[in-house]
Amino acid sequence: MRRGRRLALDVGDARIGVASCDPDGVLATPVETVPGRDVPAAHRRLRQLVEEYEPIEVVVGLPRSLSGGEGPAAVKIRAFAQELARGIAPVPVRLVDERMTTVTATQGLRASGVKSRKGRSVIDQAAAVVILQNALESERGSGGPPGESVEVVV
Repeated sequence: MRRGRRLALDVGDARIGVASCDPDGVLATPVETVPGRDVPAAHRRLRQLVEEYEPIEVVVGLPRSLSGGEGPAAVKIRAFAQELARGIAPVPVRLVDERMTTVTATQGLRASGVKSRKGRSVIDQAAAVVILQNALESERGSGGPPGESVEVVV
């Protein structure tokens, strides 16, 4: 297991949930929800978070269908990740499967008593936590970085 903090993003049209983990990669915790409609402002805020947290990598959830295929949402996320990778280089960006993360996060919040109206403000952060926990478990299990690397295309 590589040592170092990581950031994870759950990218949606309206909001981007952000999570981080400790340098040992044991526990993922919510950081904040970045407004996503103003894409240049969102990228500025994400660059600030990368400067602040100094992660060894940023993990972005890639939406896939239950069968594993990719649709229009995945195309949007790949473009977003490519732009992010250019903006935060040399910090690597990796795409990881995010199937069922929002469902898992919603169930967890509901089980802890968070009402759905209040939950909307934290659901994206909770989904980012699930994405990061899954990525950390994948790395622990395989010994290699999770998901696929986003190559910086100039």
